[in-house]
Amino acid sequence: ALRKSSDLEKAFATVVLVYNNSADPEGKLSKTETKSLLQTQFGRFIQGQENKPKYQEIISALDEESENKIDFEDFMILLVSLTLMSDLLQVIKNVKSTK
Repeated sequence: ALRKSSDLEKAFATVVLVYNNSADPEGKLSKTETKSLLQTQFGRFIQGQENKPKYQEIISALDEESENKIDFEDFMILLVSLTLMSDLLQVIKNVKSTK
């Protein structure tokens, strides 16, 4: 279904598939699963952020969340937040596409 999709569509489809493969039958992740997924699938974006106050704030909020599960919408907000403050984002911004 995605053969003729754009790179951006494929990227978002990949996020959905990775999330769904890790989510429970209700479509949610536990906080532990969320942290594990971030480490295994998003490690280069969070690498070096561990000591940044904003990163610690985001992870603390994840720990303090009253609900024990994270839905897809909250997961996407988490990914975008972590991406925006990532050192890797600046490196990527400086690379020009060779297409």
